[in-house]
Amino acid sequence: QVQLVESGGGLVQAGGSLRLSCRASGSLLRINGMGWYRQAPGKERELVATITRAGSTNYPDSVKGRFTITTDIAKNTVFLRMNSLKPEDTAVYYCNAEKTSMATYWGQGTQVTVSS
Repeated sequence: QVQLVESGGGLVQAGGSLRLSCRASGSLLRINGMGWYRQAPGKERELVATITRAGSTNYPDSVKGRFTITTDIAKNTVFLRMNSLKPEDTAVYYCNAEKTSMATYWGQGTQVTVSS
């Protein structure tokens, strides 16, 4: 099994920045991709960023150019750097990992609140 622990959330003013971290532990073989998702109250969970083992990244238009996903493979950690934050970015952010078997794993989430 894979355990994911997020950190780095908090309260930030609009226009500010945060860096989220997600450390993976457990059975880490055959993980072929990781990503970040977010969910605000009353809204569906949406994809924020993904990265493959080969380093390919993907972002939706809502965050493209502002958010960057990176990894530190040696530390089994994925990061999400968020710049130019907007109030609409306020949500609980969840880390996700996927194995080649299609098994998926989720962290418990970290709250990001952007104030005006």
